[in-house]
Amino acid sequence: MLNIVGVSCKRHDMLRDVRARKLKKALELGEIESGSGLNQEMGLARPGDTRWGSHYRTVLHIIDMYSTIREVLITLGKDPTQRDDWPNIHAMVLTLESFEFVFNAHLMLVILGYTNELSQSLQKRDQDIVNAMALVGVAKRRFQQLRSNGWEDFLEKVKSFCIKYSIDVPAMDSKYEPHGRSHRFYPVQTIDDHYRREVYIGIIDRIHQELENRFDEVSRELLICMSALNPSNSFVSFDAKKILKLATFYPKDFSSSALRTLEIQLGTYIEDVRMDDRFEGLNNLGELSNKLVDTKKHELYGLVYLVLKLALILPVATASVERVFSALCLVKNKVRNSMSDRLLNDCLVTFIERDIFSTVSEDDIVHAFMATRKRKAKVLN
Repeated sequence: MLNIVGVSCKRHDMLRDVRARKLKKALELGEIESGSGLNQEMGLARPGDTRWGSHYRTVLHIIDMYSTIREVLITLGKDPTQRDDWPNIHAMVLTLESFEFVFNAHLMLVILGYTNELSQSLQKRDQDIVNAMALVGVAKRRFQQLRSNGWEDFLEKVKSFCIKYSIDVPAMDSKYEPHGRSHRFYPVQTIDDHYRREVYIGIIDRIHQELENRFDEVSRELLICMSALNPSNSFVSFDAKKILKLATFYPKDFSSSALRTLEIQLGTYIEDVRMDDRFEGLNNLGELSNKLVDTKKHELYGLVYLVLKLALILPVATASVERVFSALCLVKNKVRNSMSDRLLNDCLVTFIERDIFSTVSEDDIVHAFMATRKRKAKVLN
């Protein structure tokens, strides 16, 4: 759909004009209200592979602009100048006007909507681990409620949408016959059984199990314990018990005697850093570790610093690892596929840390390059 509707500026303009005409008509009939921030222009932006929030917005816009998209596709399907695209356009209109498309689109909207806040929280550069883990628990409970008691309301919402746009709603107790498949290759079942058991419950169970696998009790407890080291707001989240529990996850690094020493050291450490003005304004674990090294306190509180280093090496602490892999796809493309590992590493560093490198002047770069060895340079007057 995005390839067909968004393939050219002309089709974008058609989408915008049709939507503007429909909004004007709805305002004249009093179906919608006008005001600041209402009835904003919508587009069909292509969702990003690693940004689930963009998938949610795309599905939301498709449902909100359903009548507009359908009218544009029908107009294109009747335009002789678009004859080359007619097969794809006609197939898309047929799909768009099917009950299956409406059902799946609404189910995707619910699933992505329930996890939208969690996705945004996990994508932040500076994460609040406690709130993120709380959102995991909220998402699991909401999915369980949706599975147990949400089917009737969800199906009614899908039927109302279909009736509004004159889409045929099949009899839920009739036999299910999938399009394009022989009856020999699918089980005998009703439409209600297919959509309720295989699609609705099947997808919810799969998403719930994925959350369980990625955020089990041990992982959640580990992340929550990590949050006790957070230095923001004058170490307000500091909790010695959670830090000690975090240390118990690494028995090879912390013996029983080391744990007792750590317990005593934590009390002295927190009193020291809270009274030291140099530790004010810290926002994350990375800044805390740098400050401990700058002030030589990493030598005084060796066990605390060890816990901090163990927390920093966990890639789940931030979304930075995911951003590195996304950057890798941009830097090492088909044109630059044969570059050496050293050159690739240098390119990645300058691309990922471009905010820092943008502050470096070109003259400093030239002087650093010239200082590596004696070179002949032409002086321009």
